[in-house]
Amino acid sequence: MVAIKLPDGSVLDMESGVNGFDIANKISANLAKAALAVNVNGTLQDLSTPITTDATVTIITGKDKEGLHILRHTCSHVMAQAVKELWPDVQVTIGPAIENGFYYDFARKEPFTTEDFAKIEERMHEIVKRDEKLERIVMPRNEAIKFFKDLGENYKAEIIEDLPESETISLYRQGNFTDLCRGPHVPSTGKIGDAFKLMKVAGAYWRGDSSKEMLQRIYATAWASKKELSDYLTMMEEAAKRDHRKLGREMDLFHFEPEYAPGAVFWHDKGYKIYRKLIEYMRNRQEHNGYIEISTPRVMDRVLWETSGHWEKYGAHNYSGQTEDKKWFCIKPMNCPGGLLVYKQGIKSYRDLPLRVAEFGKVNRYEASGSLMGLMRVREFTQDDAHIFCTLEQMEEECITTLKLIFNIYEDFGFDKVKIYLSTRPEKRIGSDEIWDLCEKSLAHALEKHGYEYEINEGEGAFYGPKLEFILKDAIGREWQCGTIQVDMNLPQRFDISYIGEDGEKHQPVMLHSALFGSIERFLGILIENHAGRLPLWLSPEQVVVAPVTSDFDDYAQEVAQKLNAAGLKAKTDLRNEKITYKIREHSVAKIPVIAVVGAKEKENKTVTIRRIGSDKQEVLGLNDLIAKLVEEAKMPHLEE
Repeated sequence: MVAIKLPDGSVLDMESGVNGFDIANKISANLAKAALAVNVNGTLQDLSTPITTDATVTIITGKDKEGLHILRHTCSHVMAQAVKELWPDVQVTIGPAIENGFYYDFARKEPFTTEDFAKIEERMHEIVKRDEKLERIVMPRNEAIKFFKDLGENYKAEIIEDLPESETISLYRQGNFTDLCRGPHVPSTGKIGDAFKLMKVAGAYWRGDSSKEMLQRIYATAWASKKELSDYLTMMEEAAKRDHRKLGREMDLFHFEPEYAPGAVFWHDKGYKIYRKLIEYMRNRQEHNGYIEISTPRVMDRVLWETSGHWEKYGAHNYSGQTEDKKWFCIKPMNCPGGLLVYKQGIKSYRDLPLRVAEFGKVNRYEASGSLMGLMRVREFTQDDAHIFCTLEQMEEECITTLKLIFNIYEDFGFDKVKIYLSTRPEKRIGSDEIWDLCEKSLAHALEKHGYEYEINEGEGAFYGPKLEFILKDAIGREWQCGTIQVDMNLPQRFDISYIGEDGEKHQPVMLHSALFGSIERFLGILIENHAGRLPLWLSPEQVVVAPVTSDFDDYAQEVAQKLNAAGLKAKTDLRNEKITYKIREHSVAKIPVIAVVGAKEKENKTVTIRRIGSDKQEVLGLNDLIAKLVEEAKMPHLEE
């Protein structure tokens, strides 16, 4: 007999060799019907895997994050099976589950097109209806290599050939299709259901190596229910309308030059106004919260990043070159070493701490061309970096003070749903386990002490210290990782920085790295999409356009615009010989927040008829009332903090 401990604490005594099917059936018929996999002592397994010792067990369904991941992974196998049945000469390579779905890479001479999707989906639905059992098969390495070579699946054989001789290989078979996979998978293809859809096709290099052959990648989405699929597709439609790249063109904010400067932004006047306004806002918040501001060189000796450890971890992603004197320099990929060199100037006392140092530093990091995505993923960006140097005793309080500031900032931009992840030590890191233990426990204690809920993001910390990541939820439910706080006791040691304590002796400070927006470029991209281009009045590069109904009222339109500008607002006139409906439509597309229309009545009564972006309603206001109202609206949050 084995003791099976369930999530509610109850224990089932069952025969040795019992599996997830048996346990689910024992609990309830409904759970057995919904079961996809099983978690045994923290390890996900197939429902059919025998359990021969006492264990803590959780039945996994599609409602669980792990269950949805497994369902998507199995769905990728079903797509591969469908493609093989339709085009037997195609070779299958890899097909993992990813956020919101999965993809599979195929080797095929003739390219796939979106016109093929209906045929593939139809065959996938057939395979689901067949309800074919997924069976795990274990083979010795060499036997598995021969198996796939005999099938003509050379890519699969290559993957196995790179594994050690002693490796035992697991395969999964469903009907007449067998794939290389660690698993786990759902019990049968019928468990997938009908809530999947193929989304797009793209090129992808074999194993991500640009020197290897180009494959064809089909992306798809999959969900546990048709409602979830429908909700996701609706969100994607809305996301397409909000795409910051599309809106950036329509609003004349920025553009990119992939041929001349891939991954770098060419700011236009209006876009640069928003960019500068974000920096002005952040500078104001930081100054009122005790930060000083510095600026460090963009090109520095590579040895700085070798000392910090960044070069060893990220060297391939840095832009570097050798000068005539044989020294290696690089364009800075992050601001930390420069901040440390500033700290080292002069002797610091415990009375100087905490020392909060901000820098709007432009950094460059190489990203693969295929991963670049507008403002969201670039090669050159500006970080609103800050480094806080403090004593060990001040560390927790400084973390919470910074966290509260971050939350407060996000609220100013309309983000009131923020999740916190505590990212712990990665496999490759610097520093002792004792230091990591101390930093991780301090962060967790600070969060718990002040009542903040958080999730653990195992192994995703920086190589020099654990970090808090802040995840924003936007207007259509998407999540974005923005700000971070990292606790670092390793770089201060590597750069040999210190302060004089009360005892007159040298001590090593703790260094907190923080980025509140994250990067100006990415945060602006998120803002544009969150607001669908309809930015708050204070952030808009053009706030009011005054349009006369006919040219007879040009003089009054100019008077209105002049008074608005004199009050500190950004206003312009539209005196073109066009119909007023045309002007309103055009300025609405450009996302100008307020369109002020003037005609005979407005001129006579010294009023203005205004229309707000996103609304069909009109409002008539006296000119002075309008100015007072907009001046109040256009105030930067916390300007007089």
